[in-house]
Amino acid sequence: MFFVDTIEVSGLGNRSYLAGGKRTAVAVDPPRDVDRMIAAAARRGVRISHVVETHVHNDYVTGGWELARLTGAAYLVPAGARVSFARVPVHDGDRTEIDAAAGLVLRALSTPGHTPHHTSYALERNGAAVAVFTGGSLLIGTVGRPDLVEPRLTERLAREQHASAHRLAAELPDDTAVLPTHGFGSFCSSSQAEGSDTTIGEEKVSNEALTRDVDTFVAELLAGLDDIPAYYAHMGPVNAAGPAPVDLTPPAVADAEEIAGRLAAGEWVVDLRNRVAFAEGHVAGSFNFEAEGQLATYLAWLIPWGKPVTLLAESAGQLAAAQRELARVGIDRPAAAATGEPADWVRDGDKPVSFPRASFADLADRRPAEQVAVLDVRRDSERAGGHIAGSVHIPIHTLHRRLHEVPDGEVWVHCAGGMRAAIAASLLDAAGREVVAVDDSFDAAEKAGLTIRTPDGASRRRPSVRHGKYDMGNRSEKPT
Repeated sequence: MFFVDTIEVSGLGNRSYLAGGKRTAVAVDPPRDVDRMIAAAARRGVRISHVVETHVHNDYVTGGWELARLTGAAYLVPAGARVSFARVPVHDGDRTEIDAAAGLVLRALSTPGHTPHHTSYALERNGAAVAVFTGGSLLIGTVGRPDLVEPRLTERLAREQHASAHRLAAELPDDTAVLPTHGFGSFCSSSQAEGSDTTIGEEKVSNEALTRDVDTFVAELLAGLDDIPAYYAHMGPVNAAGPAPVDLTPPAVADAEEIAGRLAAGEWVVDLRNRVAFAEGHVAGSFNFEAEGQLATYLAWLIPWGKPVTLLAESAGQLAAAQRELARVGIDRPAAAATGEPADWVRDGDKPVSFPRASFADLADRRPAEQVAVLDVRRDSERAGGHIAGSVHIPIHTLHRRLHEVPDGEVWVHCAGGMRAAIAASLLDAAGREVVAVDDSFDAAEKAGLTIRTPDGASRRRPSVRHGKYDMGNRSEKPT
């Protein structure tokens, strides 16, 4: 009898695992908020005897060090990882007993590629592999990206990814469950996983690392790499040093005067409400990062590292969830916070401000008869698939330092679906620009009659249909 429980960390696109038998269990790549892993063990009625890391993570702050301290578990970290804390160094081939009664053993398999020291762990029951924890090595249909450590190592690590995938495929039975940490929206993945579960046998016929020769694989992998989130530069050093315990106690409460003061001081005030509510009314100068979106990824990517942040939420529950998610990427303690609605967050005499939302059909009604700037905030790889003719391209993660490049006049901003456009619209709105947030799927742009320019320079345009006027909302004048 054994079990493997998946701990989803959906905001970051990752997974952690708890695996064990009747009495003891191992935690694999645990998130910063270790109470979730402890609760999972409590539900199973087992003791966490081991905590293991597949690698020193670059995309989140690990909870491994703290979980091992709290539970008294042995902390297993690849021997080649350069860390400054005491741990059990793991070498290729090491075997660790997890639950003797269940016949469960972890076998370490060196799988460099995502990092030089990366290690996967085969979970064996009575000597037969039943699952393999692959971290950032073999993912579902792809592999972890090889460019997060050092640019000069990228091609070498890409080749090692190919070899590591082939090692796992050769040494493990086809029915072995593949349990990766990355690949569910994480930027640590070289491309996004299709599906939620897989086996070694399935990967042999579908994974690009196992169906392409090494030269073709490496060339395609390197050509497809996208920008690296800026905050990744801080994650590795924090994890190598041993992260401090997480503090999820509620932050200090900010009233309207304090919110205004923090804005005046140049601090970030972040409104966590959904983008529809934000557009309809918000504190002038605040930014919109939806709590239900990829909050941690995009806020940590854009905010100058270490800058104080004040969170505005519609409820205590929304605030607590956001605080937990941000702690996973090292934004540990908000400077302050407030709950309620915009009317509660502005000083007496001030009013919330707003900006309009629209669709691509509305944009087609405005162009080209009326001259409006169109700002595309998608990533380079997305724009390469086609873009609106005449649009300006500034990826969302660079916009905060490139606002001066946005054309004068009214700006219609879009992404692929609406979330990043809302972030961008809030940045522009805070800078005093006249902005319209296109809250629509990019697939609708061509259908609306907008001209789409393709990579080869060709253009596509479908006849437009009759559209309704976009919703201007209750637009307020911005304070001088």
